[in-house]
Amino acid sequence: VQLQASGGGLVQAGGSLRLSCVAAGAIFSTFTDNDWGWYRQTPGQQRELVASITNDGRITYADTVKGRFTISTNKSKKTVYLQMNDLKPEDTGLYFCDASRADYYQFNRGRGTQVTVSS
Repeated sequence: VQLQASGGGLVQAGGSLRLSCVAAGAIFSTFTDNDWGWYRQTPGQQRELVASITNDGRITYADTVKGRFTISTNKSKKTVYLQMNDLKPEDTGLYFCDASRADYYQFNRGRGTQVTVSS
C-alpha cells in the first residue's frame, strides 16, 4: 500500500489548500482499521502532528492550526483530506499522512506534498 499525498503548492498568506492522501492499494478494512494523521516536517525540526482522526471519528488538532484546518476521511475512496484555510507562512513545510498501523500493514509512506506560504 502506497500513501500518496497531493494538493500542496505555493500560496499567499490567507489563502487555502486542500491536501489529499490516498491509501493506494488498500482494501476498505485496512483503511478503517487505522487512525489517520497529517504531519508537517520542516528542515531541522521534528515532524509535527497537525491533525488526526481516529477510526471512530474523534479529531484533534495542533493548537497552531485550530480553527483553520479541517481533517476528514472518505472511507470508500480510502482517502484522508486536510482542508487548510487562512494559511500563514509558518504553515510552510512538507506535509504527509501516516496511519496508526502503518508498520503492521507495511504501508509505504511516500514523499509527502510541499506547502509553501508566502507573506
